[in-house]
Amino acid sequence: MNKYVYALLVVATTSLMGSAFAIGKIGLAYASPILLVALRFTIAGIVMGIAVFFLKKPHPKTLYDWGQIFIIGFFQTAGVMGCIFVSLKTITAGESSILTFMNPLLVIIFGTIFLRLSYRRLQWFGVVLGFIGVFITFGAHVSIKIGTLLGFLSAVSWAIGTLLIKTWGAKFNVWVLTAYQMFFGGIILFFGSFILEEPFFVLNSSSLFILLWLAIMASVVQFAIWFYLLSIGDPGKTSAFLFLSPFFGVLSGWVLLQEPIYWYVALGGVFIFAGIFFANWTPKQTYKRST
Repeated sequence: MNKYVYALLVVATTSLMGSAFAIGKIGLAYASPILLVALRFTIAGIVMGIAVFFLKKPHPKTLYDWGQIFIIGFFQTAGVMGCIFVSLKTITAGESSILTFMNPLLVIIFGTIFLRLSYRRLQWFGVVLGFIGVFITFGAHVSIKIGTLLGFLSAVSWAIGTLLIKTWGAKFNVWVLTAYQMFFGGIILFFGSFILEEPFFVLNSSSLFILLWLAIMASVVQFAIWFYLLSIGDPGKTSAFLFLSPFFGVLSGWVLLQEPIYWYVALGGVFIFAGIFFANWTPKQTYKRST
């Protein structure tokens, strides 16, 4: 692929991923947070589900397999996105995106503890840099808001979902897994909305545009581009570009919401971005099982 086309696709997918934080925060003026993200991923899951059905992609055959996809959806979609959207009520879109994209650093720690995976020194160096960045971001606050904790929990849930996909995902078609884990996550979030909040959705042209942007552009289109890039390039090197997503999260919060970029958020973000970069930018063999 032409390197300029590749760069354009990288920018497209990471900017869609990062800007969803600011657009989601705008959407909170029209909907309760859990209901908004429930609608987003239910719609996205249905659209992708219809696509994989008509494209005759292989579907799971057993209830056990469907149960594994449901569990992945619980962590990868419901846990991650529920925490993100609720966190946006008390912290900025930029702060939420920085905390959420700690995920690659936590994957290394959890992978070592629970899956007995061993990683290179450069990756552990990235973990150290990342947590220095989190310490800076946390420590500069007079008090840690509930949104700060939720932003961190979104990264924890994402890391768990990533490791579940590493463990179970090989037997599923990637498009089928993506479609149904989003759909199941959206359904879980619907139940969560009616239990944990007073759900509301103000129906008008602005709220519909935000919802469709989040569901189609920031979910279906973003995933399609990302999986395409993973399929044509080295997954380890491609995943390193995830460090661009929190950058676009901070940038979109500044542009769309006029959120100030405080010095401690910027400094902490630099360390976290560098940590994610070193944690991901490795040769093809990124990890191996210990004997």
